[in-house]
Amino acid sequence: MKYRAVKGMNDILPEEARRFQFVEGVFRAEVEKAGYRELRTPIVEELALFHKSTGETSEVVQKQMFVLERGRETLALRPEGTPSAARVYIGQSQWAKEPITKWYYIGPMFRAEQPQRGRYRQFHQAGCELYGDPGPLSDAELIDLLYRFTTNLGLKGVTIHVNSLGGAEAREAYRARLREYFEPIRAELSEHAQARLGDNPLRILDSKDPRDIEASKSAPLLLDSLTEDDKAHFDGLRAALDALGTPYKVDPKLVRGLDYYTRTCFELTADSGEIGSQNAILGGGRYNSMIRDLGGEDVPAIGFALGLERLLLALGDVGPAPPPLCFFAPLGGQAGRAALKAGAALRARGAHVEIDGRDGSLKSKLRRAGSMNARVAVVLGDSELERGVAQVKNMASHEQFEVPLEELPERVLSLLSAEGQA
Repeated sequence: MKYRAVKGMNDILPEEARRFQFVEGVFRAEVEKAGYRELRTPIVEELALFHKSTGETSEVVQKQMFVLERGRETLALRPEGTPSAARVYIGQSQWAKEPITKWYYIGPMFRAEQPQRGRYRQFHQAGCELYGDPGPLSDAELIDLLYRFTTNLGLKGVTIHVNSLGGAEAREAYRARLREYFEPIRAELSEHAQARLGDNPLRILDSKDPRDIEASKSAPLLLDSLTEDDKAHFDGLRAALDALGTPYKVDPKLVRGLDYYTRTCFELTADSGEIGSQNAILGGGRYNSMIRDLGGEDVPAIGFALGLERLLLALGDVGPAPPPLCFFAPLGGQAGRAALKAGAALRARGAHVEIDGRDGSLKSKLRRAGSMNARVAVVLGDSELERGVAQVKNMASHEQFEVPLEELPERVLSLLSAEGQA
């Protein structure tokens, strides 16, 4: 029997893992400069947590949950990171410890959907959650942070879309207006949209079905239903983005795909790479009622999540070059031990070292050094050890020369550096 990875759950080989590490490293550096600290949570939570937070009417909860049952427990693989972070925030009574909490996370998420390019059953997200600040300045700062992060990575054609979903009063009024608009054309909607018309008609605006897109073109706008407080908050967001010089586009039909968002919502899209027509890279918004709804204090919050697989597709071939490598090709047991000692000394000074201790020929070892794109190859045999030297080969220029063993670390480090010369 030949075992394969589960459909939609991919193995990430070392070359691709290096690209993940690169993006994750840039992400960590950027968000930590803005005061965010890393939070790590289990990948399994109680199913009820997502029903209560993500929303009973959301497509994620209705169709995309991996549910596990064991005894009396009903658990789920997490489909997103925000509910888990909210659970921790409440469980730690974090509001009593600090007025504002900033957390970030990186990790695998799971959704039982049909796999397609850039969307998988197991995927990886990075995200931030900010608790305690209800104002538009924090919204603008977070959006600007994400714009700088994506553009600094080299992403092309980045567009920021912003909208306001208002508070409970505005959304209730808007739902009534949407039902009044869509009900006469119900038959023109997709089956999914017809089902949403009763419980949450905002989901129709987020549909990718061509029938729903066409039917929504003349739908009323949520911005027209905002209260004065909601309008002031949205005006404050735009003023702060203008002050930062952050480019953005007001998108009145942006609603996002989860039920908990309030007021500010945003999405970043890109034209580059191989992500196709659905070019969203990340999205987020405010969820001012989630902490209270889950049993905590009345604490406002804002957050976002980005899919690492989709971001890497958008980046194309952008990624870090592998570090320069020193390859040791020892010939014989005594030479092998000497290579181990020399390699350990070089690693202690930050060098990347590969030691091929097999009983193979020198030709085969140097062939492997070439396939690994080693910058330097060091050959050690009995005759070299007797004379206290090593044969050092510059793999780019093919120049080979002898180096006294006591000078080997410095010569190798010089060759490994960008300016190193034989």
